[in-house]
Amino acid sequence: MKDVAKNQKTITSRGIKFPHDRMVIPWRQRKLLRNNRYEEKESRAVLQNLRPEDRVIELGAGIGYMSSLMALKVGIRDVHAFEANPRMIPFIENVHAMNDVKGVTIHNAVLGDHAGTAEFYNRRDYVASSLAPLPTDDDQTLLSIEKIEMRDAGDTFRTIAPTALVCDIEGAEVDLLPLCDLSSVRCAIVEMHPQWVGSAGVAKVFATMTQAGLTYHHRGSQGKVVTFRRDW
Repeated sequence: MKDVAKNQKTITSRGIKFPHDRMVIPWRQRKLLRNNRYEEKESRAVLQNLRPEDRVIELGAGIGYMSSLMALKVGIRDVHAFEANPRMIPFIENVHAMNDVKGVTIHNAVLGDHAGTAEFYNRRDYVASSLAPLPTDDDQTLLSIEKIEMRDAGDTFRTIAPTALVCDIEGAEVDLLPLCDLSSVRCAIVEMHPQWVGSAGVAKVFATMTQAGLTYHHRGSQGKVVTFRRDW
């Protein structure tokens, strides 16, 4: 476990501590964390639907919130958290260290239709960093373009064989989920992004889940956070 700086300023949310880093957590997110409302709908779905014995793939690890919640509040001991942004990895590791989180493996990688590398656009505004170039990119906004690992989605799911999936990847779910082998998954919690993918994109995600044998679970869904379950 990495050393945790003593006396560092923290924010506590649902009993989980996070470094008070204004460069990583903007003021609005800090307020939501303090009020236990950060990722509120996704958190509720995770707490209602996941089990301690689950093996989880998390797509889009962010600040390490969901992986910490799953480990500390659900008691899951086998989480594979994938995060594309290399700048976030030390922050997530710090969160896990200061909360004594066990059983989470962090992968600085993305999933795709083949194994190889992908370009990650590292911007001064970390929230705007992404796998795609923007028309606004220039010397003032773009810090670097980094090569990150891309793993074959189907192979990754078959190797890990998750029983649960937690996915928040800002619209990329439409193209990525059809590539994943969901045969071992009994529960999938997906945050939809209809503002970017439209109704056709939402329909494609539902069709992917239906084809995999997972059905919409209304009690575990709220707003854009949708839960799919398999009757086992």
